[in-house]
Amino acid sequence: MRIIINNQNFVLHPCGAAFWEEKKILLISDLHLGKIAHFRKYGMAIPERAIPENFNRLNNILELFDAETIIFLGDLFHSKINNEWNLFSDWTRTITQQLILVEGNHDIISKKYYTDLNIEIRSEIIIDDFLLTHHPTEKENLFNFCGHIHPGIKLKGLGKQFLSLSCFFKKPNQLIFPAFGEFTGNFHLIPEENDKVYALIKDEVIEIKN
Repeated sequence: MRIIINNQNFVLHPCGAAFWEEKKILLISDLHLGKIAHFRKYGMAIPERAIPENFNRLNNILELFDAETIIFLGDLFHSKINNEWNLFSDWTRTITQQLILVEGNHDIISKKYYTDLNIEIRSEIIIDDFLLTHHPTEKENLFNFCGHIHPGIKLKGLGKQFLSLSCFFKKPNQLIFPAFGEFTGNFHLIPEENDKVYALIKDEVIEIKN
């Protein structure tokens, strides 16, 4: 789905990433690499084959868009270093895009690991009249792209049926990104009058009307 914000074009992809066409920037939030290995270490029965899925999704999205830069909107790596870092390190050597990380609350490992991979680290980024952060942030005259919340929407069907979907959650001056990573969960938000919800459904993004 293509949406226009401040006269700029953004393509929302069902994997949870967005492509900024004019700037050739791919925006991704809350990848949480290392989370699956972390859970497995403490006995959670998550199949090991789930680990490569995040990298498969990254590769698939890069094949679709001619991105020159990838900006991660925080929580790139879930916690302490584990074997998924080696997979991420290997992946960075297969791509040509510039990598930038806007620090999130889970990005606790030493910055040296990122700088060794030529990944630039920022607390926030301002591009034209857009503010890129991890936590939702309001600044006058700036439209905020952010993550952190892992937004989801709960839809009620017939017979007390409920469907929970990840979504892009747009407020008048803010777009909250869904979590890109596997096994991240959702926090259900309730849209207000001027909010828009773009839900991720298999191979498409659809707007959910209030």
